[in-house]
Amino acid sequence: MEGEKGRVCVTGGTGYIGSWLIMRLLERGYSVQTTMRSNPGHTKDIGFLTGLPGASEKLQIFNADLSIPESFSAAIEGCSGVFHVATPIDFEDKEPEEIVTKRSIDGALGILNACLNSQTVKRVIYTSSSAAVLYSGEDVDDEADESVWSDVDFIKALKIYGGSYAISKTLTERAVLEFGEKHGLELDIVTIIPSLVIGPFICPKLPSSISVALAMILGNEDAYSFLALIASSMVHVDDLARAHIFLLEYPNAKGRYICSSDGMSIQQMSEFLAHNYPEFQIPTPDSMKKYEGFKTPGLLSKKLLDSGFRYKYSFKEMFDEAVQCCREKGYLQFNG
Repeated sequence: MEGEKGRVCVTGGTGYIGSWLIMRLLERGYSVQTTMRSNPGHTKDIGFLTGLPGASEKLQIFNADLSIPESFSAAIEGCSGVFHVATPIDFEDKEPEEIVTKRSIDGALGILNACLNSQTVKRVIYTSSSAAVLYSGEDVDDEADESVWSDVDFIKALKIYGGSYAISKTLTERAVLEFGEKHGLELDIVTIIPSLVIGPFICPKLPSSISVALAMILGNEDAYSFLALIASSMVHVDDLARAHIFLLEYPNAKGRYICSSDGMSIQQMSEFLAHNYPEFQIPTPDSMKKYEGFKTPGLLSKKLLDSGFRYKYSFKEMFDEAVQCCREKGYLQFNG
């Protein structure tokens, strides 16, 4: 455990990225105030957070909800930095996209206003998504950088799995950066754009990104077409958490930063999985061809790397650790 680093807030602390980020922040000596959404009548098991090393002294958990933006004020009070990770995730489109997007934007702007009002917060790191870059609808070279934005009308026309999530992340990131331009003298606002996040997880629920990344192992055929779109860019959850902390601490951080270290086509992934995990029935590369339609660009992390950040994990480590974790938590059984 490192020395005392100050107090930060992480919204969405019970989620995949949020919980891993909290673990790493505590290790680095930060005091953490995190939020979770209260669910009346259902007691959420948060032992995976309260049991983290250092949590008993340095972790406080608050109830907050993006639908009630002012509910985040207490968790933000006294913090020097805020990681806004919480986001509505509705890949099954159970709610209209407009409602999801409004909740996401209103929640983000409410949190940013609370940061301004706190008079202690210096920098906010907003966790966006590669979905805010990948669907520009224009011919982009093999790799897209931070200047590329997804086009909402194009996403709607694609009718892709997770389309409402892509729209809400795109429009929320734009709103967050516009707020930053307006209040730049009082508050630094930086956005981080992760690709598909994979690796181990400490939260009890199977993360949606793992469900997509391991779709061929889990037999999640609904996600194949989505995986074909986004498999070209992936990042290990620990690299992503480290990048969040790097951007909080890096004095010159400004604007958007893509965080993506590796990737392959869905056919290459089929070969990779069959070779490395022969105990599972992996679909053949030929059977995956039908899912390769619209091609998304890879994501270029040059800006983050030029700032001094370095990735630690290989493609194989991402999958080995995700598969191992799914086995330990009972999400995977051998079928070979």
